[in-house]
Amino acid sequence: MSFSLQRRVAIASASLVAFFALAACQIVSADEDMVHVISGVVKHVDKDTKTMVVKTADGTEHTVKWTGKTSWEGTKDTGKGIKEGSQVSVKYTEKAGEKTAVGVKDVGKDTAKAAQ
Repeated sequence: MSFSLQRRVAIASASLVAFFALAACQIVSADEDMVHVISGVVKHVDKDTKTMVVKTADGTEHTVKWTGKTSWEGTKDTGKGIKEGSQVSVKYTEKAGEKTAVGVKDVGKDTAKAAQ
């Protein structure tokens, strides 16, 4: 093989490796931005750390934090209407094992309205 052919092969190989590495990073990033939903009963609320523990029907307890960007439905103010025993539905993203709420809905209030 001539020097220029070897160089072309090396450049093409390096380009393919870079392409696949970039594609793999995007797949991981897409998984982290995926929104998950859980529904359950609030077992604990810590307003100082802005976290809540939600226990789902299968008994799994999920610790979820909220931020200023978290949307709230069925509560008067950010996190104030949510208390232990509240029935909630939480949409969240997960990054490095930490769940961050995108939206929280107090579904217990919807159930009460429907029953009236």
